Amino acid sequence: MKLWQKTSIITWLLAPFSLLFWFISQIRVALYRKKILKSYRSPVPVLVIGNISVGGNGKTPLVIWLVEQLQKRGVKVGVISRGYGGENKVYPQLVTPESDPKLMGDEPVLISQRTHAPVAISPNRQQSIELLLNQFELDLIVTDDGLQHYALDRDMEWVVVDGERRFGNGFVLPAGGLRELPSRLKQVQAVICNGKNANASEHAMHLEPDFAINLKTGEKRKLSEFTQPVYALAGIGYPPRFFNMLKELGIPLADTFSFADHQVFTAGMIVPKLSQNLPLLMTEKDAVKCKAFAQENWWYVPVSARFSEKSTACLVRMVMDLIKN
Repeated sequence: MKLWQKTSIITWLLAPFSLLFWFISQIRVALYRKKILKSYRSPVPVLVIGNISVGGNGKTPLVIWLVEQLQKRGVKVGVISRGYGGENKVYPQLVTPESDPKLMGDEPVLISQRTHAPVAISPNRQQSIELLLNQFELDLIVTDDGLQHYALDRDMEWVVVDGERRFGNGFVLPAGGLRELPSRLKQVQAVICNGKNANASEHAMHLEPDFAINLKTGEKRKLSEFTQPVYALAGIGYPPRFFNMLKELGIPLADTFSFADHQVFTAGMIVPKLSQNLPLLMTEKDAVKCKAFAQENWWYVPVSARFSEKSTACLVRMVMDLIKN
């Protein structure tokens, strides 16, 4: 929300509620630390990839990158997710590449499709871990989101920060977009900055597209070939990131359509907006929900996380050391 990016009179009107939110959250954290509230300890190491702010910061591409890096090194990785946005009511559930994102959530299905790693969903992370360990021999559990889910003990925490928006106006909810204050970053093992403005202590991550893939035929086309105007659609935490990426690639945008994160799509929500017979480009996360009714000229743009050699070596090494210990 733009309101959370700056301080205004509305910010100060909501500030008392933010103070209450922060106070309650601190009490909750203290109760877990003092073992008054019980937390679950997994028999295998757990790495949490989360954020301290509301909205998409790029956690899922980072999860995919990490799983692929570890798979290359022979590590058996399982992924758990809350399955946010899915309509499934029975938990826990295993997610496969063929799972319906409407039921299981778009991000778990995307992770399964890209990595083919075991993936389980449940609001109760313990249930997901137990389901995975009952069916797979795993060296590590990666949880996509869940930094504030203190009912789950964790061995390592990585936080993703949006390099463009950073921490907005610096307030916690509802006056700002933070779930926890930036001081929380001092307690985590790695801070990953997605995009611009990475600090010296952060690992800079860039999301790079290579090509577009047709939703109906699977045809791959270089993005440089999209020289005519196109429509662009994004139902992610911060849609402008996708639109700006296309602009930076020199792709002319006839119009853009922003939707809420985890939006469930129907043909009737999209087709009437396309008044001209132009290609439609969307994110890979949106594509998993649109394949059933895709048109001939609908394409999605997969992105992959990229790090410097130094950051790659550092991040992978700390996880490998965790597993060995």
